[in-house]
Amino acid sequence: MLFGAANRKLNAGPGLVYRTKRKGAQAAWSVFRACLLIGASFVLLYPVLYMLSTAIKPPKELTDPSVAWIAKNPTWDNIQQAVRAMNYFRTLLTTAALSLCSSICQVMVCMMVGYGFARFRFRGRGFVFALVIFTIILPQQTLSIPMYLNYQNLDFLGILGFLEEKLGTDLTPNLLGTVWVYILPAILGMGLRSGLFIFIFRQFFRGMPKELGDAARIDGCGAFQTFARVMAPNASGAILTVFLFSMVWYWNEYFFPQMYLGGVQVMSTSLAMLRYSPLLKHNGLNLASNDPYQYATKLQAGVLLSVLPLLIMYIFLQRYFTESIERTGIVG
Repeated sequence: MLFGAANRKLNAGPGLVYRTKRKGAQAAWSVFRACLLIGASFVLLYPVLYMLSTAIKPPKELTDPSVAWIAKNPTWDNIQQAVRAMNYFRTLLTTAALSLCSSICQVMVCMMVGYGFARFRFRGRGFVFALVIFTIILPQQTLSIPMYLNYQNLDFLGILGFLEEKLGTDLTPNLLGTVWVYILPAILGMGLRSGLFIFIFRQFFRGMPKELGDAARIDGCGAFQTFARVMAPNASGAILTVFLFSMVWYWNEYFFPQMYLGGVQVMSTSLAMLRYSPLLKHNGLNLASNDPYQYATKLQAGVLLSVLPLLIMYIFLQRYFTESIERTGIVG
């Protein structure tokens, strides 16, 4: 029995060392993961906290060394001036309508195109999909001049120009400054980041069981019926993910509305012109020629008003958005 107890102690020695090392590695990983999450949270939350803190500060407290984050005398004057200067509620409705309509059209079209790439085989599919991927890396500024000319004189294959010569009337429409410069590219699959959204839908539909489509064909469904009745209802996760991405990108887009919308004010252009608004004043002077600290508080108030609808939307949809990200396979 003595020899048996001694053998058990010797055999337990390596196992004990292994378990100790494993617990140490797990503890080190937990500490590293906590530090990583804290650092990432700081990077993401610091701009938001700074924006909230500055938006309610009087301008003089920005240079007060005794005031760090919490204002001594909080004020709503910055937000009120930003609301008037940005014509906020009208701009909010315009931006929401444009972004919502464009996002819905973009989701529907990109979903059909992604489904086609995932489920149908046709000659040149790889080359066409490579062109779709190329649109992801192609800056939209490189196409700004031809797109501007097309919107200014929309004429497909010169048909309207030929009819103008024959009839002697102006038939070429000018789409600049209208909602069609947003909606038409979304309908044609060339909206903002449409290549990325087509790729997301393609990957999602490729991961769906082929038996679903086979069962639908056995029941007599055609290609479009299979897509509309079977595949699309099961793609709710990908639809929500693409819709939120599209909505945020259309909402924050600056170059597109500045180039093609002209005098139509959306949130991004109103925020960019906030400094030069005649309604934004301090002591009777326009802030464009005044102390920059006076302008900084109003700018942060405008930024807060700009991102507030997106924050509210994310708060209500974050649970479904997180689940959708996991289902679409974007993570990892």
